[in-house]
Amino acid sequence: MKNILTLGMGKVGSLVGLLLSKKFKVTGLDRMKPHYHFDLPFEVLEADVTDLVAMEEKIKEYDAVVSALPYYLNRDIARLAHAHGVHYFDLTEDVETTNYIRELSLTSTAVMAPQCGLAPGFIGIIGSHLTKDFTKLRDIELRVGALPKYPNGLLAYSFTWSPAGVINEYINDAEAIQNGKRKMVTSLEGLEYINIGGREFEAFTTSGGLGTMCETFEGRVDTLNYKSIRYPGHGKLMKFLIQELILKEDKVQLTKILENAKPPVKEDVVYIYAIVEGWQGEKLFRNEYFKSFSPIHIMGRDWRAISWTTAASIAAVVEMVDAKELPQQGFIKQEDISYHKFMQTENGSLYEHADPVT
Repeated sequence: MKNILTLGMGKVGSLVGLLLSKKFKVTGLDRMKPHYHFDLPFEVLEADVTDLVAMEEKIKEYDAVVSALPYYLNRDIARLAHAHGVHYFDLTEDVETTNYIRELSLTSTAVMAPQCGLAPGFIGIIGSHLTKDFTKLRDIELRVGALPKYPNGLLAYSFTWSPAGVINEYINDAEAIQNGKRKMVTSLEGLEYINIGGREFEAFTTSGGLGTMCETFEGRVDTLNYKSIRYPGHGKLMKFLIQELILKEDKVQLTKILENAKPPVKEDVVYIYAIVEGWQGEKLFRNEYFKSFSPIHIMGRDWRAISWTTAASIAAVVEMVDAKELPQQGFIKQEDISYHKFMQTENGSLYEHADPVT
């Protein structure tokens, strides 16, 4: 790969472009150029990604397209990339979108790699990595939270990434393995409490975070699930809005309400917590991974934790495809990506910037 088209010039998409521009010739594209207080070191085109005739002419000029667009815009972009043999990467958490892209990948001459963000994405790489020490598995439990460092209000939340994506995760059913059986479970259920460094959090089921892991580990585990970490009380209030007020029927209105009420904050934190239990021979034991990530300085700028952890993940996967550390065509499952090789990439190594353990 030499020329990469990055779609969506929000905070995450712009940082993806920045990270990739160190190695590739990057062109950004969005409906409007971003108005940051600094200049991006690559060309940014103004174009409407829903103009599919124009986008087809543009995409075929590149070796790869990396989408940081909202999930509902990705199907058409993936279809155009597939038609012209262009590598495709995205951050989608949407199961239906991923299934559509996977169908395309069956006849693809290039890589089709959705779900390359934080969750799904990096959390699946970690979860799969933790299973390697076992001869027989019992449980895989994955937890991720992208939160304001200093919460306020009853929701105790801030939409530091796509509100539409968060709402989609809260409304859609989630896939899980329970009692050895693969099934769909209701999001916002399965409430549990977690203590991290003496501070209490809650976690509940949300959709999409496992990516394709249920398929991969079906028949091998008794339990596999993914939950989002939040401050206590958040899940109850979201259930009230989505279910009792029936705002699940009006995602646009719900998005507007939450965007207005809980805008992004500069000081955020990302928690990643993964547990795998199983046997090594006759001995039962547990592997754990826990880290928290705060904003860091990259290429002369400060970036929120959710922005850089998401951008670094997809940029690292692009690096691995370019280095032929991953297949050169077809669908890529996140859990098939080597954790060690991921961390050895320039962008994967950013995950070494974890907060000190207290």
